[in-house]
Amino acid sequence: MTLKVILAGDPAIAVTEEAMPALPKWELSHIGLFVTDMDRMRDFYTRLLGFSVMDAGEMGDAPRRVRLTFLSKDPKDHHQIVLVSGREQGTRSTVNQITYRVASLKEVRAMHDLAVANKVEGVDPVDHGNAWSVYFLDPEGNRLEFFCDTPWHVQQPHRVALDFSLSDKAIREATRRRIANDPTLLPFGKWREKKRRELGLAASRPRRQRKRA
Repeated sequence: MTLKVILAGDPAIAVTEEAMPALPKWELSHIGLFVTDMDRMRDFYTRLLGFSVMDAGEMGDAPRRVRLTFLSKDPKDHHQIVLVSGREQGTRSTVNQITYRVASLKEVRAMHDLAVANKVEGVDPVDHGNAWSVYFLDPEGNRLEFFCDTPWHVQQPHRVALDFSLSDKAIREATRRRIANDPTLLPFGKWREKKRRELGLAASRPRRQRKRA
């Protein structure tokens, strides 16, 4: 679509420019990781994190032939992660983080305990104010995060250590008290609605409860 733009309020001074087309709706589907040791990485993601192998095979001609393993936890997605051979031994991961949302603080704690019990490297529990998280490394140094939302928003970045020696109730109260005087504090629902308005999105509608017969 072409727009006519009037400059300085004078219709005689006008230029035309191409308007940006509306973007289609999209969502993140899957990630691909180049790996050094396919078998070790496949074992980590299936045995420890519970992914299933949806497909596996090889592609291409020598010397560029690669192995691929497609992993998912939901059959609506053929793969959520694809592991691809070809990463050189000893190279540093360039992945900052791969993040998974879980339902509650209880599940974040469970992933923390799982990583500790299996002696996974880089275990790092963090309170972000708007999220409770645990980070750890996969066998090739890619940093994984498992998190749940808190009921609040505070401006990011925001990071303090999360103490899993406390109960879930005590952690919630510690976070609430620590951020109580933060000038950016908002209930997370209000922050989301504010951002929806700023982004020009329709307001979210509360779900209606079905009446019992």
